[in-house]
Amino acid sequence: MIRKRLKRWLHLGHRWLGIVTCLLFATWFVSGLVMLHVGFPALSEDARRAGLPALDWAQVRLSPEEALAAAGADRFPRDLRLAMLDRRAVYRITDWDGSIRTLSALDGAPVAGVDAATARAVAAHDPRAVRPASLGTVARDQWSVTARYDPLRPFHLVGLGDAAETRLYVSARTGAVALDTTGRERFWNWFGAIPHWIYLTPLRAQAELWRDVVLWVSGVAAAAAVSGFWIGLLRLRPRRRYRDGRATPYRGWMAWHHLAGTVGGVTLLAFIASGWLSVNPNRWFGPRAPSQEMLERYAGATAPRFAPGVAALRAACPEVVELRFGHLGGRRLAVAASRGDTVSCFGDDALGLARLTAAARLLLPEAGAPRVTRLEEEDAYWYGPRDTRPLPVLRAVFADPDATWFHIDPRTGEILNRADRSARLYRWLFSAAHTWDLGILLRHPPARDIVVWLLSALGLATALSGIVLGWRRLRRRAVRPVPA
Repeated sequence: MIRKRLKRWLHLGHRWLGIVTCLLFATWFVSGLVMLHVGFPALSEDARRAGLPALDWAQVRLSPEEALAAAGADRFPRDLRLAMLDRRAVYRITDWDGSIRTLSALDGAPVAGVDAATARAVAAHDPRAVRPASLGTVARDQWSVTARYDPLRPFHLVGLGDAAETRLYVSARTGAVALDTTGRERFWNWFGAIPHWIYLTPLRAQAELWRDVVLWVSGVAAAAAVSGFWIGLLRLRPRRRYRDGRATPYRGWMAWHHLAGTVGGVTLLAFIASGWLSVNPNRWFGPRAPSQEMLERYAGATAPRFAPGVAALRAACPEVVELRFGHLGGRRLAVAASRGDTVSCFGDDALGLARLTAAARLLLPEAGAPRVTRLEEEDAYWYGPRDTRPLPVLRAVFADPDATWFHIDPRTGEILNRADRSARLYRWLFSAAHTWDLGILLRHPPARDIVVWLLSALGLATALSGIVLGWRRLRRRAVRPVPA
């Protein structure tokens, strides 16, 4: 009796959860396929560097240390860069709280803001620019919604007038280009990332509320998928078949829903559960970036000092579009960005493996010396676009309780990411289950895309058949006569 009642509640629960969530499932599968080919807009490092004019050393009179003094810095900042703001050389100082200050490299005067004309001039340096035109000012919109852009708001929106309908977001505070979008990205993302991530601007602007919504929506969807898969297994008879020789007792749309949902059930559950995990419920997965304490230990210096003058820097780094200043293991380091690459160009000694290994040890001094290996090719934990996953890369493996790894760019000494045991578990629970970046599919993206298309088609068949069944159920209830 209890078993029969539980089965009835299982069927009823799945029926009504399915009516609520099948449209969501269909939306997620279609939008996920769009995202395979059109990502959410972001400014790549290559595009950012390409839009920077060559550094005019005649406009630089202040050394990095003098610039820090002019800014009143009492600690070496998180990031210190020298670049051009149209025809003016400026220092951009990013403090540890994320705030950004810009000041003239000529006299140390603060740059209080950037007007629309200057923003157009900045955009004109982009090689894609044809006829730059101001499109107004944007505080927050669909493409600049996340908190990472907060220190740069508001933006001057500048259209480049090119065939791709590219738009640049130029910070009205600093004059830096923060984002670019193309007409193709803006169109297809309404069918891709926006519905897939529930990326509606008013909701996404409130990060914690958005996260809670994603957790609850995907949690309810996971309950619908689990109950459906359970029912599918209970009703499936691949060996001891039903009287007509079929493995399913259903006909028509119900048969499609049963078979597609059962055959693709594990995949469907993997997609939904990994999507739920993507927003890190209960903060189960560790941070992906090193802490301030780690970075300052790695730098080995916290005082606002960087001794070389302008003449020494110019001699060491003559043809650059940007210079980034810092320390590594207590020694000075300047990293130069050119049109094609980013490399160290000034330091107290060569940026070799021994120096990088010694500095890496300072990241987690209590864990002892790390085991450092050089990766020349992608592996299961280091892969992706070259602007976010450069090669070669150094991997520093520590014997701390969290089994932490750091990836370090050997050309610049930059810490590229931090991955403890939980972060590596996340790679399998989310990336492998959600995007199928594993094994031979990781090495052959076209093959992975085919697999994802086939699995998504199976999931879409489950969702569409569920929509039809749900619609029929609701119509029957709507037209059912009311008892006298």
